[in-house]
Amino acid sequence: MIVQLDTDYPQPRRIDRIVDHLQSGGLAAYPTDTIYGLGCDSDHHDAIVELRRLVSNFKEAPEHTPLSLLCEGLSQVAQYAFVDDESHRLLRRLLPGPYTFILQATKDVPTVMRKQRETIGIRVPDHDVLQRMLDRLGRPIITTSATTRDDEQIADPWTIEDLYGHVVELVVDGGYVDPGPSTVIDLSGERPTLIREGKGSLEGLDFLEVVDDEEPKMG
Repeated sequence: MIVQLDTDYPQPRRIDRIVDHLQSGGLAAYPTDTIYGLGCDSDHHDAIVELRRLVSNFKEAPEHTPLSLLCEGLSQVAQYAFVDDESHRLLRRLLPGPYTFILQATKDVPTVMRKQRETIGIRVPDHDVLQRMLDRLGRPIITTSATTRDDEQIADPWTIEDLYGHVVELVVDGGYVDPGPSTVIDLSGERPTLIREGKGSLEGLDFLEVVDDEEPKMG
């Protein structure tokens, strides 16, 4: 089912309908400032398990593939991740925006997500529809990127409905999104490290170390 929204003036009743669906344990697809995402309420254990199953089965990716948290703002980030003063200054400078930051997870991160690792990928997206969803929900959304079986990024709601409609009950129509991955920066170690260059600008970030490891599958 596709729920159409006015991206300039998202209708509050439709936002409420989307959030009610998430709170009931449903999976949803939605636009972000990078590509479309697939996700669920972070407070719903069964929905997180179902999202992991979707990643493993449909996307044909390992079940331990990292999922990320979509947060409304920095205060929410600080609840789910340990953020020191230096990291906070960087996050305040770059967010909201198309970045994923890897940070040490706090105990508020769902246990099912901390079984494989002690870190968590966190995003604060620069997208009005998604921000309104997060504000109404009052807690993060667990998310993964929406891709085809060939790992191509999905930039529109109709393709998602065709590919995922049998398992994702609600698709938020936020129009076409100019597709591109987020820039991933690891702040969990001794020095800030660039894991993947994406849509987030690297201007003024010359201090980042660079690694050549395989890119994490994050949206």
